[in-house]
Amino acid sequence: MYWLRRAWAELRSEVFVLPSRTLVLAWVVALLALPAVYGDPYVMRILTMSCLFAIFAASWDLLAGYTGQVNFGHALLAGYLCLRLRGSYLSLATLAFPLIALGLLFAFPDFSGGELGISGLRRLTPTATGNYYVAAVSMLLIVFGLWRLADSKFGLVLHAIRDDEVAARASGINTPRYKLIAFAVSAAAAGFAGALFAHYLRVAGPSTLEVALSFQVVIWGIFGGVATIYGPVAAVFILYPLTEWLGSFRTFGELRLLLFAVVVLLVLLFMPRGLAPWVRDRIETQCPRCKQRNTFYRKICRLCGAALQAQVPGAQRLVGHQ
Repeated sequence: MYWLRRAWAELRSEVFVLPSRTLVLAWVVALLALPAVYGDPYVMRILTMSCLFAIFAASWDLLAGYTGQVNFGHALLAGYLCLRLRGSYLSLATLAFPLIALGLLFAFPDFSGGELGISGLRRLTPTATGNYYVAAVSMLLIVFGLWRLADSKFGLVLHAIRDDEVAARASGINTPRYKLIAFAVSAAAAGFAGALFAHYLRVAGPSTLEVALSFQVVIWGIFGGVATIYGPVAAVFILYPLTEWLGSFRTFGELRLLLFAVVVLLVLLFMPRGLAPWVRDRIETQCPRCKQRNTFYRKICRLCGAALQAQVPGAQRLVGHQ
């Protein structure tokens, strides 16, 4: 009973006080309870793939969003070799790694399987529900772990490196070390997602190293909101089922990529910071004194008691940008 009372107290004081946290809790509960309510195999497959891609997107956001190291070769570990490159040079260098890897795979078909890859892998569990829970629980643990890491002092250092690496180095921060750690953690999460992906599809081949996949994760990150962790995850759970659903219609079969591009462009046009930050700014406000977030209808900060509604319209969002 003690643990139940403590858990309920934590929920009331830390989760239910903010709409964004309440929405995340509802999403987690729905994700875990779905197989018991609606076990359609097609829906389970779509959500399983969404969970795997969500891990991939969150790992990219830790590197690109928090560190500013835009990696177009995220489907391959290339961090150590490109560690001292920055900006467009890093992006171009990492873009070349998937192309080189594909060439090596095709050059040694006896080892890699060539275009077909390695097939016949065993799934981790024999049932669709089991595979779904493996992907969902893994996704929740890794995503929340990455979010906690990004929200810690380590994340603040990454922000400093992204904003001004020269100033961060002048302050005594070992920037190559922190960037290498970010590359390593990001690649470990992406590699784990790739392993689950291969076991779920029962095949590992050149398709997992396609450049299009690395561009796809960039779209997810920008659509959802970079430097948030939860933004790219939300983007995956919106865009991937959307494209699959549009593909089920014969009318939209050839136009689904065009419709997908239109949706992304509209979001970028009206929500330049991404979908998740835009929604959060609408349902929450930030206190000008203590910087804590509050429900949008509150007039007084829940922690320090400062006035919230007396600010100039749009000031909360300006504080959020700063």
